[in-house]
Amino acid sequence: MIRKFLFALLLLLAFVPPAAAQNAGLVRVKLETAEGNILLDVDTKRAPITANNFLRYVDEKKLDGTYFYRTAKTKGVEGRGFIQGGIRHNIRRSLPPIAHEPTSKTGIKHVSGTISMARTTPGSAMGDFFIILNDMPLMDADPKRSGDNVGYAAFGKVASGMDTVRRILNAPTVKGAGSGSMKDQFIAEPIRIVKASRVK
Repeated sequence: MIRKFLFALLLLLAFVPPAAAQNAGLVRVKLETAEGNILLDVDTKRAPITANNFLRYVDEKKLDGTYFYRTAKTKGVEGRGFIQGGIRHNIRRSLPPIAHEPTSKTGIKHVSGTISMARTTPGSAMGDFFIILNDMPLMDADPKRSGDNVGYAAFGKVASGMDTVRRILNAPTVKGAGSGSMKDQFIAEPIRIVKASRVK
């Protein structure tokens, strides 16, 4: 009986394409921007709450016509930092805030090319997100860190289009605009997200 079961299982696995097995739970999304396209692999398996929230914004066309409006360059190091975009707290485009999924739960770390949710307090994320250009472990959950130590909710990665991400990172900003950690980081002419859609 056990031999028959194992044989049937091996037979079944033989017909599962390797790529399909590797990509289980990943949904491809294309962001068409004024600076070029960005293809994302959204991980619905490891970060179901966060990923499906993002996909709802995509499916309901709530990201169409929004912008990348922030570029946070690492001072003194070229090509490092992150870009932020989305609904920018537009009430008409907002869906309810979602529960926070820390990296300690999902296992999706903030490495170069990761897409993650912008938030104020944990559990406040809605339709704003950021893409990082270098490893940023300080954005991961860390129970040893004092204060807000649950990090940000990463939910996927850039599959292609990092050249577009770099162009957005290098966009000129409005000097003196913003305050605190966001001072001098608002893009002078925000980069339009023309369309966000699933790629079949």
